[in-house]
Amino acid sequence: MKQVLQNRKTGRPFVAEVPSPALQRGRVLVRSVASLISAGTERMAVELVSKGLVKEARERPDLVKAVVAKVKSEGLLNTFASVRDKMAASTALGYSAAGIVTALGQDVSEFQIGDRVSCAGLGFASHAEVLSVPKNLCVHLPGDVSFEAGAFGTLGAIALQGVRLSEPTLGESVVVIGLGLVGQLTVQLLKANGCRVFGLDLDQERVKLAVELGADAASVSNDDSAKAIEGWTRGRGADAVLVTAATDSNQPIELAAKISRVKGRVVIVGMTGMDIPRQPFYMRELSLTISMSYGPGRYDPDYEERGNDYPLPYVRWTEKRNIEAFLELINAGKMDVERLITHRFAVDDAERAYQLISGNVAEPYLGVVLNYDPKAEVTQRVALNGGPPKRVSAISLGVIGAGGYVPAMLLPHFKTAGVNFRSIATASGVSAHDVGKRFGFEFAVSTAAEVLDDDVNLVVVGTRHDLHAELAVKALRQNKSVFVEKPLALNDEELDDVLAAAEGSSGKLMVGFNRRFAPLARQAREFFAGRNSPLSVLYRVNAGRLPKEHWLQDEQQGGGRIIGEVCHFIDLMTFVVGSLPVAVFAESVSGRSDKIVDADSVFITLKFADGSNGSVAYLGEGDKTLPKERVEIFGSGKTFVLDDFRRASMYKDGRETQVTLKAQDKGQLDQVRAVCASVISAGPAPISLEELASTTRATFRVLQSLRERRVVDIEM
Repeated sequence: MKQVLQNRKTGRPFVAEVPSPALQRGRVLVRSVASLISAGTERMAVELVSKGLVKEARERPDLVKAVVAKVKSEGLLNTFASVRDKMAASTALGYSAAGIVTALGQDVSEFQIGDRVSCAGLGFASHAEVLSVPKNLCVHLPGDVSFEAGAFGTLGAIALQGVRLSEPTLGESVVVIGLGLVGQLTVQLLKANGCRVFGLDLDQERVKLAVELGADAASVSNDDSAKAIEGWTRGRGADAVLVTAATDSNQPIELAAKISRVKGRVVIVGMTGMDIPRQPFYMRELSLTISMSYGPGRYDPDYEERGNDYPLPYVRWTEKRNIEAFLELINAGKMDVERLITHRFAVDDAERAYQLISGNVAEPYLGVVLNYDPKAEVTQRVALNGGPPKRVSAISLGVIGAGGYVPAMLLPHFKTAGVNFRSIATASGVSAHDVGKRFGFEFAVSTAAEVLDDDVNLVVVGTRHDLHAELAVKALRQNKSVFVEKPLALNDEELDDVLAAAEGSSGKLMVGFNRRFAPLARQAREFFAGRNSPLSVLYRVNAGRLPKEHWLQDEQQGGGRIIGEVCHFIDLMTFVVGSLPVAVFAESVSGRSDKIVDADSVFITLKFADGSNGSVAYLGEGDKTLPKERVEIFGSGKTFVLDDFRRASMYKDGRETQVTLKAQDKGQLDQVRAVCASVISAGPAPISLEELASTTRATFRVLQSLRERRVVDIEM
């Protein structure tokens, strides 16, 4: 299908052929008929990237700090790989569209195939022929509201939320600064609410249009604007000011303070300068509110992505209900959006549309709509890189899921190993297109089934955790080798299914427990080779807090951090000790904050079959500048200390020996080499099924121990 993307390096928007998105739980698939370019927001986004890295860094110092911290903790090479990966990614543009429902995912009951809908959300309601939209971001089009009018739904909700926050009452005098799309909609909404409205903009034509659409007065913003508004308000000042301008300038907020009455209300809706002048805000005791986009629910994954609605009696106006209310106003004839459309382009000509809003074409514009043919054939399998490459390896690779870790830390090593990159699938299709082209895949496809049915003998599963076991089982049942990014499964039932499939398959099961392949980890095991007494292992992890709303914390989708990450540390201890864990006891912190997940900080004690013991201190309260992992191993009168997979100190016979690597090495390269060698050879998988099962079950028993507050046996 055709989709408008932005090149991360150049900032240039372009139309790409990408696989159409796969149907997901809680979502609907929509064939686009129209989408609206949010000229102000999208222009600023394009301009920010186009400025280049140096200027972008100046405007986003938070990102610079994050990169510096990553360099300190993971080294320059790993950080460079991560940044390179982000720079190579394309960005999907657009967040307001309308079309026809073509498919319904599980847990969707309020829509039917063929429904006309308005869609919202960055990354969901993109400028694309097919959209995958969560049900809470999808709204029925009422009556005879056209698709083009429906494409205004998101911007209408943005304007409506700003109006709601200004708390206007009948007859109040309200000023709107910035008469772009959102500003023009705001003017009409305020008039529908019975307010007197004054509009300000730098463009005379937009000023004129605002008056034609209902503003009581409007003028071009200049040095006399404050005096004009003072006269218009009979010397009282504006009851409320809504700033809907899109500019880096601080002038709108300064003007808002100047024209407000004592105890007036200022609401920031647009992306504008925010250097707030204290004196006028203080002397007039003004209230300042920043509107959070479409309304309650915005940026809440529980609401937007997982489909959990807020109860209407307590949250009357969510973002979805704001869109519904706006569309009903159009249907009732109280909003005119047709007058706001100045340009229409077919999606094939989208680059011309962005040249227009970027100022490369000297032509006035306001509402720019992209149109689509909902009957046009769309592609689910896109050929990449100019035809099939020569096959030089015995390994033909298929990839399902391409989140940050897969292209940054796995695919470069598979490329070094010389495998044939066959097909790649991701839920959105955009990342499949980007990653596929960068690594030389033959095809980007829409679904996991297309990869599994393709001519591949090794499948990499890099999706979110809830799909790992299911996809591993399917690959193994087709006698394909499968490399699953950790964790292998989220519960005992899933794990049993995977193990059964592996035992009956000619394919091999491998899991991304990479730390055991790290050079210093292997050196630690060799250091204690031939011992005749148990080991004691202390593993401290400076994990940091993860937001409670993060998908990894969701029990259904991510399984939590114990299953999702602590499995790494249990596996490494199993490898060093050379024995399986048989019992576990765990305790977590007891926080009193709803924002904290107790299991983000946990002490875990493991007993191994050979009498060794291990302790994992997985901690969320530490400072980020502290290196993440430190392992201390004691036994046979010797000690081995591993610092963040960069340095090791060995103590033996009263002497200390140190080893320092040039860069952090957590074993990803050697792990990939072992995986490839295993697929090619008739030998066993790099990690035995027994160890994979033991490590995975150990994480389940950690959670059981936390719940039951007792020592729990780890059964095989």
